[in-house]
Amino acid sequence: MTLELMAGDQSMLQGEHGPAVAAAMKILVAFSKAVGARKLLDIAGAHIDGCLYHGQAGLDFVERLVEGGGSVRVPTTLNVGSFDLIHPGLVKMPAAEEVPARRLMKAHLELGCQATFTCAPYQTRFRPAFGEQIAWGESNAIVFANSVIGARTNRYGDFIDLCCAMTGRAPAWGLHLSENRRGQILFELTGSFEPTDALFVGVGLIIGQASRDRIPVISGLPQPRDEDQLKALGAAAATTGAVALFHAVGITPEAKTLDEAFRGKPPEETIRISRADIDHALARLSSVPDGAPLAAVSLGTPHFSHHEWMRLLPMLRHIAPGRGIPIYVNTGRATLTRLQDEGELESVKAFNLIPVTDTCTYVTTIIERLDGVVMTNSGKWAHYAPGNIGVSVAFGEMEDCIRSAAVGHVVRGAP
Repeated sequence: MTLELMAGDQSMLQGEHGPAVAAAMKILVAFSKAVGARKLLDIAGAHIDGCLYHGQAGLDFVERLVEGGGSVRVPTTLNVGSFDLIHPGLVKMPAAEEVPARRLMKAHLELGCQATFTCAPYQTRFRPAFGEQIAWGESNAIVFANSVIGARTNRYGDFIDLCCAMTGRAPAWGLHLSENRRGQILFELTGSFEPTDALFVGVGLIIGQASRDRIPVISGLPQPRDEDQLKALGAAAATTGAVALFHAVGITPEAKTLDEAFRGKPPEETIRISRADIDHALARLSSVPDGAPLAAVSLGTPHFSHHEWMRLLPMLRHIAPGRGIPIYVNTGRATLTRLQDEGELESVKAFNLIPVTDTCTYVTTIIERLDGVVMTNSGKWAHYAPGNIGVSVAFGEMEDCIRSAAVGHVVRGAP
């Protein structure tokens, strides 16, 4: 299949915009041919997933672009890194690891990227609009952009997302194209469900595991309280599977009706989800029973939104956990700045609340006690943390987490 390049593409490829752009375009052209794209398209923005240090190769790649005088061509946000630059004292990292981790984050800034360092760029001023073409990395951000906003991106991994940002172009394939965005597999919720946070996590876990590479459509999902519940659903689906787009009938913008979600075609498969299925999926997130002694709470994976903070802070003041159990809240630096400007965090130090920015507690050693139980309301955190940092996990609603911190052991359910 022939890849058609515009004059501007050829100009970048031939080095007329410098060696860094030429290198990025060369990689992008090779990638586009590999996936069968016929042409490239303009993008309005990018989100880069390569700030988390995994080894020297990733740093070498970005350093080469910096040395070649590279600069991104579109507004480009950055995903979490390995270090909290706002609260460096929180991170327990040997100097030999800290130096390249910090350098990788700084090198992206030298390319003109925005210092967002958040896995939730849709919570920033760089949130895309419906129908906008973007090139995003980070699985939860991708599924949120496609599903909740209706912007268009494929699942771009490290390096390719940055090549798109450096050129302002992306391959015209996959979810960038309307014909590839129709639903393929139907999930029907059977019975009546309250729109709890746990419900949305449970549905996400199930559709992620069962959809494989197909686009899921969900019917019977209750109207969410807010977009944070859809964020949790998408993050869970992208954690247990390869979901980059889901349609929720009557909720998400490309699924006003079942017929619209499937573009008039029948589903390839229909799977019914019962309350027992939800309970089973959620039970698998916990490795300890109720009553287990608690070492810490971790919230905000994906990063806590301002709205979630406005739910959490009154809860803290009402329940008043005073046993000294740390409550870590991963959040974007822009969200934290807003809270500080509003004076919302001035009276919560007594609750041992610890904001974490620029990174997340399941990818960097921040939590003091890794030998105890950590409770979370995040399906993504509960799924990854045992393997990443070796902790035992209890999953529960946000209120369960705060009540557990107050009594010192895991409690779940109505108070």
